[in-house]
Amino acid sequence: MLLAAPAHAQGSAQTQGWSDEPPTIMRWLDDGYAAEFRGDRTTAQERYCAAAREGSLEGQYRLGRLLWKTGASTEHTIAATLLALAAQRGHEKARILLAGESSGDQLPDCLKPNVSPSEPASPAVVSAEVVERYVAGLSPAQRRQARLVERLAPRFAVDPRLALAIVKAESNFDPFALSTRNAQGLMQLIPETAERYGVRDAWNAEQNVRGGLAHLRWLLQRFEGDIALVAAAYNAGEGAVKQYGGVPPFAETREYVKRVLAFYRASHHVAPDAQAVAGRHP
Repeated sequence: MLLAAPAHAQGSAQTQGWSDEPPTIMRWLDDGYAAEFRGDRTTAQERYCAAAREGSLEGQYRLGRLLWKTGASTEHTIAATLLALAAQRGHEKARILLAGESSGDQLPDCLKPNVSPSEPASPAVVSAEVVERYVAGLSPAQRRQARLVERLAPRFAVDPRLALAIVKAESNFDPFALSTRNAQGLMQLIPETAERYGVRDAWNAEQNVRGGLAHLRWLLQRFEGDIALVAAAYNAGEGAVKQYGGVPPFAETREYVKRVLAFYRASHHVAPDAQAVAGRHP
């Protein structure tokens, strides 16, 4: 059984693109970013609006930034309103963009009452581009551990994006994280789990990740790729998931599952490309 790292070991990486927003909101932000990148301004505006309507600070900022780029005076006024609201809530980029400008007093139609946001087409897994932006924004020490996880995960038939989500929730990429329950290292292996997967030195980052990935692969097979159940079992043990017939009613475990789903986005595991792992062994 593996247990979560204590709060001091988890921390947070404040990087644009992969945050602790709810999965639905993050999918809207992802869809908006992709649409903006390919020049589909209408879709980008719709997705950012949907996120902003649900209270997303990042959605509010991105919508304001998108409208700020246009030459239309009405949209500039709306953009100023959104950026001013985001700045008031602590969004530093919104404050910088609005510097020297007067705030507006007009909201876009999609943020007015009785306008419902449209749902994303499907619960897609977080995109590789979003993950790359996230990893690139980590500190050099954290990024080194994240790259190790990305390199090893496909060898265990584990989506690197899920592996990163687990490591982020467990240790925040700290190879020396230690919980009060003696869970150790990047993937917070307890001694029994380390022994189960042949990990001789849990403080060795690569050994720790290999052991954690082997366990994660076993859980993915055991729970047929259901991310919520896999995450719950990684945190509280597969026995607890079996006992309660789903995610156990433990506050810590439910919060842990929420964080993993917020990062991974999809409800079921997406296996790495078979060609990428063909002929490779753990």
